[in-house]
Amino acid sequence: MLHVPLTPGVSAAKAERFGSWYFAEHTLRAMRSYAVSVVAISVGSPLAYLFAMGVGMASLISANGSGNFAGVSYLTFLAPALVASAAMMSATGEFMFPIMGGFKWTRKFFGPHASPLTPAQIAEGHIIAVSLRIAGPTLIYYVIVVLFGASPSPWGWLTVITATLCALSFGLPLMAYVATQTQDKGQFALVQRFVVMPLFLFSGTFFPLSTLPWFLQWIGWISPLWHATQLGRMLSYGMAEPVWLSVVHVLFMLATAALGWMLSRRIFTKRMSS
Repeated sequence: MLHVPLTPGVSAAKAERFGSWYFAEHTLRAMRSYAVSVVAISVGSPLAYLFAMGVGMASLISANGSGNFAGVSYLTFLAPALVASAAMMSATGEFMFPIMGGFKWTRKFFGPHASPLTPAQIAEGHIIAVSLRIAGPTLIYYVIVVLFGASPSPWGWLTVITATLCALSFGLPLMAYVATQTQDKGQFALVQRFVVMPLFLFSGTFFPLSTLPWFLQWIGWISPLWHATQLGRMLSYGMAEPVWLSVVHVLFMLATAALGWMLSRRIFTKRMSS
């Protein structure tokens, strides 16, 4: 077999074609150093919620004669929301501080940029790596949900996909925003407290969105978490929902993820080319 020498031209051609995957591999290798923390945080925290709310609180709800939500147990009702929220929380971490770090603290984006990799490929590589990093623990968490008997439908495994899409729908616009920031002056803490937490609490996670006052329901309508939770409940236990609304859920998350992806590419290119 003829061996083709790895000339600068050949290397540049490979980088032009596979550059996003090269950077994704680099990012995933870096993530191995905190893989235990990833699993502990991504699975342990929502698992604690599953015990506390789905098992502990569910017993209190049942004791008061309100054990069913649309014909299922509270644990079954809650589980798809926790799968989606775990993915979204993971996206918040991976699309916030690592982006600031790549530009300002560790400056890990600039080394690859000295090679033939383009800023757009570096952005895409980070997105690919984080998507895989989120999908893995989300799958593990879904298996735990199945062991709890909280996903009776054979289509429940699709919640791993919808939860990952939820993570990208929220995380990619956040990535684009963080890429515009040059200093950490507390704005990330504000995002956690006044964006992430309200979405977690008011997206129909612990109770149907319709039980909220009308002036708070809009939070769920614009929340990727609510859209993913509704899809998850439909897939996990067959919650009744109009087909058109399910289509809206998917299109909303795809549109916001695509917008965040395009903005991230553009902002990375502008910032690293200046």
